[in-house]
Amino acid sequence: MSARPILVGTSSWSEDDWRGPFYPADTRPRDYLAHYARQFDTVECDATFYAIPSERTVEGWRARTSEGFLLSSKLPREITHERGMVDCQEVLGRFLGVMERLGDRMGPVVAQFAYVAKGRDAPEFETGDDFRRRLALFLDHWPAERELGVEVRNAKWIAAPLLDLLRERGVALVLPVYYTMPGPERLFGGLDPVTTDLVYVRFLGNHKRMDELISRLRAQGKRTADWNELAIDRTAEMGRWVPPLKRYAEQGARVLAYFNNHYAGYGPGSAEQFIRLWQEG
Repeated sequence: MSARPILVGTSSWSEDDWRGPFYPADTRPRDYLAHYARQFDTVECDATFYAIPSERTVEGWRARTSEGFLLSSKLPREITHERGMVDCQEVLGRFLGVMERLGDRMGPVVAQFAYVAKGRDAPEFETGDDFRRRLALFLDHWPAERELGVEVRNAKWIAAPLLDLLRERGVALVLPVYYTMPGPERLFGGLDPVTTDLVYVRFLGNHKRMDELISRLRAQGKRTADWNELAIDRTAEMGRWVPPLKRYAEQGARVLAYFNNHYAGYGPGSAEQFIRLWQEG
């Protein structure tokens, strides 16, 4: 991992709507990553959540980026969602074997888990006990040399049992900026949610509401594409995250912050805004 205190980027680089506002209009999709890597120092690869990429694809990612660039990735949903972290050693081995072809470009792997609704499982909604049990068994098979972050979307689970487990295993708690999760004041106002020297923040927003807003703006003729410009001003919210993240950076932590299109309508625009706020803060 880079020794720089913060790296900021987007979740994915393959958005065609970015041609024009971010990529030159004539950029071919195969050249998106090379151009992206000249603008940002890191990216989170969302595609690995849906399928394990081929060795050739990962080698291409490495070839299109330069030394010092960091590519974080998401654990395949086959492990996190379909298998529930049970009987997945073979899939995990294949995934890590392919991703290791990134060499020094390989960043943390994020295990993203779905929200558990109260109506579906009230005891689990409250405690996350079964999740922690399965996670502990899964971590027995995780290689210590690979950095892992765990993202949950149930606010009640951000408590001592989960935090203690992650600290004991050297796993980072991913901090999602998501409508079911607490904001920075509440999150950093109680138990320390940072479990390693990595502070990994994902600015996600509310997908359903953002999709509805984009549809309205397109219907009103106020937008020419879905994800080519900011739709909401999130600078006040982003600004509330800067002071606590800076405190961790000043204490020696590494901060990774990623923005997706659904956060404010245009991932690169949000990332650039956050960088400015960081520099001014």
